[in-house]
Amino acid sequence: MGHREELMAGARRCLEERGYAHTTSRDIAAAANAPLGTINYHYGSKEALLNAAMLESIQEWGAKVQQPAPEPAPEATVGARLEAMWARIIESQVTDRPLLVAASESLTQAERSPEVRAQIARAYEGARPQLAADLHGISGAEGSANAATARAVGSVHMALVAGLTQQWLIDPEHAPSAAEIAAGLRAIARSLDSDA
Repeated sequence: MGHREELMAGARRCLEERGYAHTTSRDIAAAANAPLGTINYHYGSKEALLNAAMLESIQEWGAKVQQPAPEPAPEATVGARLEAMWARIIESQVTDRPLLVAASESLTQAERSPEVRAQIARAYEGARPQLAADLHGISGAEGSANAATARAVGSVHMALVAGLTQQWLIDPEHAPSAAEIAAGLRAIARSLDSDA
């Protein structure tokens, strides 16, 4: 493994152990057993490396919580598949808590760093149609007839995942279960349908 890969692994470890705001360049270099100057050489800045490490970690986390579980079966209803995914997200609040806390910290950096904001915005924009495709089979290729629908559906899922994660990080005792989320969404959908 070269310095670039070692730095990425070190940054990911630091994010989980120290958090975004408290990780220094020296921490990353020490965790990677790499010279301090290699951070700027390979990534341009500590922030760019931390952002890349955070995005990579969150993408892996997203793939893990979206993956089909043995129950329900892939041919199960959309509602059952989504409820299973929300249950995995809730479970991850324990298993992946340091990563999720670091991700929340990184979002606050976006307010003061156009570079961080741009990286996160690009990741969000790419995730929206992917969520719609993965969870609902809605193709959101740019310029397609379903692009707007895929973006809307993906945006709702992103809001649900972010909100669920924040509730479980802050107040796990009162945060909703997967079944409660499903029940709430069904009630909202009925209300929306009655307005139509």
